[in-house]
Amino acid sequence: MKKVKSDRFHFKQFSVTHKRSSMKVGTDGVLLGAWVGVAGVKSVLDIGTGTGVISLMIVQRTGNDTAIDAVEINEDACRDAEENFSTSPWHARLHLHAQPIQSFQPGKTYDLVVSNPPYFINSYKPSDAGRQLARHTDQMTFENLIEATTQLLNPHGRLAVILPPVEGATFEAAAEKKKLYCIRKSTFRARENKPVERVLMEFAYTMRETQHDELLLYKHGDEWTDEYKKLTGEFYLKV
Repeated sequence: MKKVKSDRFHFKQFSVTHKRSSMKVGTDGVLLGAWVGVAGVKSVLDIGTGTGVISLMIVQRTGNDTAIDAVEINEDACRDAEENFSTSPWHARLHLHAQPIQSFQPGKTYDLVVSNPPYFINSYKPSDAGRQLARHTDQMTFENLIEATTQLLNPHGRLAVILPPVEGATFEAAAEKKKLYCIRKSTFRARENKPVERVLMEFAYTMRETQHDELLLYKHGDEWTDEYKKLTGEFYLKV
């Protein structure tokens, strides 16, 4: 990823501005956008799209017959996402909805629901209202996200999220209560001797053995691992 200005990142096939959004483009969104399985997916719902980076990554990875609905409640983030979608090569396949997921009624179901959700449940809240909305679960709890998924995911669809490990375990338990079972899980850490920082998970209605692997960011010094370069190679300019 090449930093051209402080408010814009250029990827290989699109660029992302985050000049208005409180939550900037980061590793979490890029990880999820590159990691989530998209084979056979024709309809995608991105809950809490923020700047829209995950939707942009998924639309790049899918065919012309795949459409993405992106839902976002924060006004500043919506303005960034609208700009990012309209200037992308796939603007006709990207549809932004400026509303809470709790009131979103598209009249259809989806093959894939994806979210980089708020995860701070009981912690200090920043004074910036936008950052609080993006990072804390007050406006969209795990239960809200799971309930929306059960209403909007088709019977053979999948839900994909990225969370810190403790919150990920909480989310997994809550999802299982709604008959959504973790079928794929990747733990992410910066280095082998560091603790797990994030867990990427895919859920489905059919219970099966969970596919589990691990992804490292660095192998020697600041050199990215081959696995991380392979995962993000379609997007980062320097790969």
